[in-house]
Amino acid sequence: MVLSPPPCQHPPGSLARRSVLLGTAAWCMGAAACSGGAKTSSAASTSPATGSRTPSAASVSGSPSAVASPGAVASPGAGLPRAVPWRPGPGEIEPAAKLAAVRLVEALGTWPAGQGGEQAAVDRAAALGTPVSSASQLTAQAGSLRPIADAAVVRVIDAQYGGILSDTASVLVVCDQPTLTGTTVRPGGTTVDVRLSRGSAGWRVTALHPAAPGPATALDSAAREVLAQSRIELPPASAADIRSGAVHDSVLRAMLQLAGAYRLSVSVVRSGHPLDVFGTDRPSDHPLGRAFDVWRIDGHPVVDPATSRTLITAFMRAAAAAGSYNVGGPVQLAGGATANQFFSDDTHHDHVHVGFTA
Repeated sequence: MVLSPPPCQHPPGSLARRSVLLGTAAWCMGAAACSGGAKTSSAASTSPATGSRTPSAASVSGSPSAVASPGAVASPGAGLPRAVPWRPGPGEIEPAAKLAAVRLVEALGTWPAGQGGEQAAVDRAAALGTPVSSASQLTAQAGSLRPIADAAVVRVIDAQYGGILSDTASVLVVCDQPTLTGTTVRPGGTTVDVRLSRGSAGWRVTALHPAAPGPATALDSAAREVLAQSRIELPPASAADIRSGAVHDSVLRAMLQLAGAYRLSVSVVRSGHPLDVFGTDRPSDHPLGRAFDVWRIDGHPVVDPATSRTLITAFMRAAAAAGSYNVGGPVQLAGGATANQFFSDDTHHDHVHVGFTA
């Protein structure tokens, strides 16, 4: 995800408001409840909004087996899918940081009919234990996570690190978010760069930076091919990045080349990623449209210890052969064209980063 490794409770109100809060809290906590579970592969479907392959309802949780979880809450609106809480699988580094980020995104981006207003969002954040002042600030930063709709449900596709240090972190929460307005269900979704800090009480969210991909524009053939390629699974924000025309051809060509040998599930392309390599002042290749991250290869999550290291190694070498000057992942490889063509660190234990100079 990063270009290269960094240098080495809410006061009581009226009885009516308390009743609303308690009801919202119970609903929200049910959606955000977490427990361990393994990640598995699942099918994809074509999104009419993006023209690209996006995860099916059975694949949008960190633990897809949670689709049948008895803890899943009912749909917040007729026609919307169920709200299924994301759960970390095996192999995670600092899963508590990811959980803190995901729980807030799920709470702010999921609401039943009549609960889409700002105060209701603040109440949902506060119900997670966030101080009211912070809940108000974070709600104001939610941006594309709070589209105008009668009801909405966030289903987390993946949560990966934009950076992880001893007491600070960036978690990129990649979301599918269908909405309901009247009787019309619309597809949607975003990616949120969630910043956190760790104190004596654990990890807490300090800021939200939702994706802002920009408007769609006329596309060249490579972009159209990527959007139509069934072996490239794109989340909503990444598909919108490509439709914006702001992604370099080197990225698009590499995706297509890799798709010839692998099914790749992309997590992040351009928007929703930190502007700088986390923990440094060096610009990241992602916001420049010169990088993409892959969280799953041939249906196998990179973070899962059960995923073959041989598969990941082969994919990383194939990415380098496709022109990437900077390939990061959970395996430190030797033999690159340059001294730092391959790298590995804690940030990249859960995905493969593929970066380009232009």
